[in-house]
Amino acid sequence: MNTGRPADGKRLFSRGLLLVLLFLLLLLLRSSFFTVRMNYYGVVTQFGKIVRVEPNAGLKLKLPLIQSVSYVPKTLQVYDIAPSDVITRDKKSMISDNYILWQIIDPVRFMQTLNGSISGAQDRCSVASYNATKNVISSMSQDDIIAARGEKLTDLITEDANSSIGEYGIRIAKTAIKALDLPDDNKEAVYQRMISERNNIAAAHKAEGDSAAQKIRNETDREVAVMNANADKEAAILEAEGEQIYMQTLQNAYNTPEKADFYNYLRSLDALKASLRGENKTVILDKDSELAKVLYGVN
Repeated sequence: MNTGRPADGKRLFSRGLLLVLLFLLLLLLRSSFFTVRMNYYGVVTQFGKIVRVEPNAGLKLKLPLIQSVSYVPKTLQVYDIAPSDVITRDKKSMISDNYILWQIIDPVRFMQTLNGSISGAQDRCSVASYNATKNVISSMSQDDIIAARGEKLTDLITEDANSSIGEYGIRIAKTAIKALDLPDDNKEAVYQRMISERNNIAAAHKAEGDSAAQKIRNETDREVAVMNANADKEAAILEAEGEQIYMQTLQNAYNTPEKADFYNYLRSLDALKASLRGENKTVILDKDSELAKVLYGVN
């Protein structure tokens, strides 16, 4: 009976060793695969050095035990910056409250310079944004800044911020100003001054418009006067021509003594007819007048 025990012990040991080997094999297989999620880079390192970057999502292979994987986001990240004081070109103080949209575009450089630290990237973006805001604001007067707030000011600050951030493998998509306010102690005075300046500009534009309108009216009146004068002149010419044609027509119609006498006869009758109008029917004529000759038949 004692002779069977060593054989049983060997079988148990073999089974245990096999189970351990299977377990180790499963661990090796499991550590040979990794999954890259959507919108992430998979950065594979070996002994602290980057050997490759997996930009696409899916199941990937790596060497077990000696290679490790870090995951870096591709998407835009939002970071809110604490408000800060900035000084304008005309030495006026303003309070800038910004936020940043930033993105990792070079995961290798990001890992090498910032060790894959998101908070480290946020700190670099914050410094770059503050310096860019300070540079842009200091190059403009307070009035220009208030007038230009919006996309124009945002674009200027973003461009300046990106000039110092590329070495970290990141880019700033947008440095937007949530609020750009005046300190409470001089806010009202600045607004009143700007209102006064805008009113002066509006008054100047109105005066220019009134002057231009008066000039147009004067020019129009002059043109109308010239047109009326030309029309009167043309009418006088036409009237004179009409009189001339009328006289020529009469002359042609009564160019013989008989026709002339007949014309005088008709004119005398017209004169008599005109004198007998109304209540007074008495006519006093000179005996030698043409009308008397007509009435008495004297040739």
